[in-house]
Amino acid sequence: MIEINHFEEVTQIKLSREMNGKPLYWAAVYLVDGLLIDTGPKHTAEELVNFLEGRNVKFAVNTHHHEDHIGANYLLQQRLGIEIFAYTKAVPLINQVPKLLQYQDMVWGYPQPTKVSPSPDRIDTDHFHFNIVETPGHTVGHIAVVEPKKGWCFTGDLFVTEKPKAFRPAEDVLEIIRSMRKLMELPTDRLILFTGLGRIVQDGRAALQSCADYLEDLSQRVKNLAKKGLSVTAIREELIGEDSSLALLTEGDFSAENLIRSVLRSKK
Repeated sequence: MIEINHFEEVTQIKLSREMNGKPLYWAAVYLVDGLLIDTGPKHTAEELVNFLEGRNVKFAVNTHHHEDHIGANYLLQQRLGIEIFAYTKAVPLINQVPKLLQYQDMVWGYPQPTKVSPSPDRIDTDHFHFNIVETPGHTVGHIAVVEPKKGWCFTGDLFVTEKPKAFRPAEDVLEIIRSMRKLMELPTDRLILFTGLGRIVQDGRAALQSCADYLEDLSQRVKNLAKKGLSVTAIREELIGEDSSLALLTEGDFSAENLIRSVLRSKK
């Protein structure tokens, strides 16, 4: 399933595996001036490449190595012959078969290993200049792609919502806060967030500020309860309540308790 939207000179391409005529879970990639930012899941690779043929795509960049962001890499290289970039730390992770849980295989599929190039600090297109900004926290080797004059900021999965209630196991709350504050401090007149789930946030600085403040406040409350001897589950029940249905559907891979554990691992 594919859905096309436009914002200024940016084309948003939303992709999802279809089940009973409905999308399972949207992933968004973005095309601007010949640059494709992320390539979506393996299950929708054919649809994406069919859409891109004849649209003068010159190169692509992966914001990180997760399966819903690199799934069409192989087909893009085979059919369009384009070069694909990723942050240095992500390059070897993209060129290997990932270990996926059952839900990840069902929703997004196994991406084929692909050889991608380490990204330069800046990618120039015919009309725009995109800076590569390292933004760890969601995972190792995560980047944001920023066009400073336009204030466009393609955030991958660094930012999803102002008040996240669940994390994956490897997410680092302290690094996420630092990365958000790094983006807030960019010398741009405006900051528009283009997220990996398809949300476009026009007041990006306010959204990042809200999320960072929320995570800092939550972190302090988590640590205060931990000092009182409460377990991870008890802290989750006190501060967040019931875990979302996603915790069950993802075998605990995406859960509020992972967020609590991430706070307790942080050194600040």
